[in-house]
Amino acid sequence: MASTLAAVAVSAVALLPGWTTGDPRPTLRAFRTSCSAPARPVRAALAPPAALAAACAEARRLGPAPSIAQTRTFFETRFEARRVPGEAFFTGYYEPVVEASLTRTDAFATPLYAPPAHVDQMPDRAAIMAGALKQRPLAYVTEPVEAFFIQVQGSARLRLRDGRLRRLAFAGRNGYPYTSIGKLLVERLHVPPADMGMTQLKAWIRANGEGLDEAGGKLMAENRSYIFFRFDDSLAPNAGPIGGAGVSLTPRVSLAVDKTRWPYGLPFYVDATVPAEGASPAPLQKLMVAQDTGSAIVGDARADVFLGSGPEAAAQAGAMREHGTLYVLWPKPEKGR
Repeated sequence: MASTLAAVAVSAVALLPGWTTGDPRPTLRAFRTSCSAPARPVRAALAPPAALAAACAEARRLGPAPSIAQTRTFFETRFEARRVPGEAFFTGYYEPVVEASLTRTDAFATPLYAPPAHVDQMPDRAAIMAGALKQRPLAYVTEPVEAFFIQVQGSARLRLRDGRLRRLAFAGRNGYPYTSIGKLLVERLHVPPADMGMTQLKAWIRANGEGLDEAGGKLMAENRSYIFFRFDDSLAPNAGPIGGAGVSLTPRVSLAVDKTRWPYGLPFYVDATVPAEGASPAPLQKLMVAQDTGSAIVGDARADVFLGSGPEAAAQAGAMREHGTLYVLWPKPEKGR
């Protein structure tokens, strides 16, 4: 990542396309949150540049309610903009809200698991679907495809049978590589990628059967990666899920990046077209913060935009497969260093 950026021309943040439109204060709030992230993140990423600590200190000195102008000036003076090489590819993700039960019933029979305590060889998805884990599940959902997409998103809100909502947070994975089953189906059915969003993929799996001996179940099993969860009852109802950096995510501000290429806490500027709230796709030129990662997020110019919780966010995320430009805001070194 550092060697890649060394060859990229530096430009002023104020010259970014669309920089003077919109309100950067929600991004500043997310940036401050990242500055106070736990020392041990949920999923480790690259170490941040030393100059980021000085930017965090100045962000705190802005006070509790800086103006839009003060916020813009902060990012303009503390950071330099660098265009990430290559065409960027943006997808969206969300926090599912699903019906669930803490006990197995005829209607709720698909398990969600915490990490196994003692296993000699971690099983892959097919083995887990076949019952390889001999432990009590955290909860049960209605069908395998729901469990699969909860794992793809990395978190969920479970609406239990007594009306309570409980949050599932990422707690680990089985270590097998992630395989995009949507990409597999696009190749096999010879359909354009735009015609195989999450809604279409779910429908195909349901129509072709979700059991391990059925086409839909076999397709899901080709992604050998399996995600484990824990309950997190510490979050406020209006707070976003916990991302890889260990902080609560903010819709349309938090960004998932490749943790092997980027540190958490860096601001990124997105210049793309994304699904708009309740409308057709619209241009998006916005400052965001790297606060999460994902197995499918691989490469310098690959990013996943957190879009919120529930069905509307799910619909937007399922439709988002957009190309554009990604800029990283790299902290300027302190004067005299």
